[in-house]
Amino acid sequence: MPNTFGHLFRVTTFGESHGAGIGVIIDGCPPRIPISIEAIQFDLDRRRPGQSKIVTQRKEADQAEILSGMHEGMTTGAPIEILVRNHDARSSDYQEMQALYRPSHADYTYDAKYGIRSVQGGGRSSARETIGRVAAGAVAKQVLAHFYPELEVIAYCDQIYNRRSEVDPNVVQFSEVESNIVRWPKASEADELIKLIETVRSEGDSVGGIVGCVVRGVPAGWGEPVFDRLEADLAKAMMSLPATKGFEIGSGFGSVKMRGSEHNDPFYQSASGKIRTRTNHSGGVQGGISNGENLLMRIAFKPTATIAQGQETVSKSGESAEIKARGRHDACVLPRAVPMVEAMARLVLVDHFLRQRAIDWK
Repeated sequence: MPNTFGHLFRVTTFGESHGAGIGVIIDGCPPRIPISIEAIQFDLDRRRPGQSKIVTQRKEADQAEILSGMHEGMTTGAPIEILVRNHDARSSDYQEMQALYRPSHADYTYDAKYGIRSVQGGGRSSARETIGRVAAGAVAKQVLAHFYPELEVIAYCDQIYNRRSEVDPNVVQFSEVESNIVRWPKASEADELIKLIETVRSEGDSVGGIVGCVVRGVPAGWGEPVFDRLEADLAKAMMSLPATKGFEIGSGFGSVKMRGSEHNDPFYQSASGKIRTRTNHSGGVQGGISNGENLLMRIAFKPTATIAQGQETVSKSGESAEIKARGRHDACVLPRAVPMVEAMARLVLVDHFLRQRAIDWK
């Protein structure tokens, strides 16, 4: 079961939704980087359950403990281990799942692959596994800030169900995104989306959407040609998140409706002497390597699979049955997915930064 991501900056997540805890081991972090536990906790708080009325009401503080790899607030170069203990698991809510498979969940596929699965909370298939990713992403954020203080990663809810934000990603501000519980980039519209999610939840149903992400301040030259292209690694990172169903960068699938004369990004030299592009249909990546423009991504998340309506299914023995989920679940994963997307973007970026630094010819 591959649980490790990255090349030079490697993260291995561990733990299960209803086990003793969830965590991550980070290997390859450069030494003598100041790391704030408060900064790690800040992003974990943005991901945690129970943070608002529109997310799952599981009550977890998700308090981070750094067990190794630090001395007097600085990284030592040794592996960094971060642990978050579970406190509010209700395993009894999952007794019915011992014999029945939840539609569109990982219950059947885990049984098909391993012949055994953790029934309570979905085990490793639970979104709770992303605690380790977010914690590691918060470390990556501080490493990047040490070397590139102007680099910023901002994710936001760009679409929920059939409502699109229509915001220009180049001008999205973190403060406005975080000013509302749905993490909508236009705070004045947030109440409409909150009502939508509350209505869907009252009907025992769920909705999906799209998380947008903009990365500003990436220098030209990050990324590897051929198999480890920057956009390929970003796609793998995002598509490894639970509930993801699509990834696009720049013009994405919209590029098929354009001609080359429309889609090409003309170059020019700015007054500061920097080479720029007049448009950014490439989304900041050309030939698998960053070109210095903003990275523009959109990631599609399906409706939450676990819903409170009766659904057709089968038992492990193949008998027809109906299942209605119990427990505490998100009617829409998008608000909590925002920090997950940011974390995965940072893990890719810090890895490619270190890879570029290793061959720096300048």
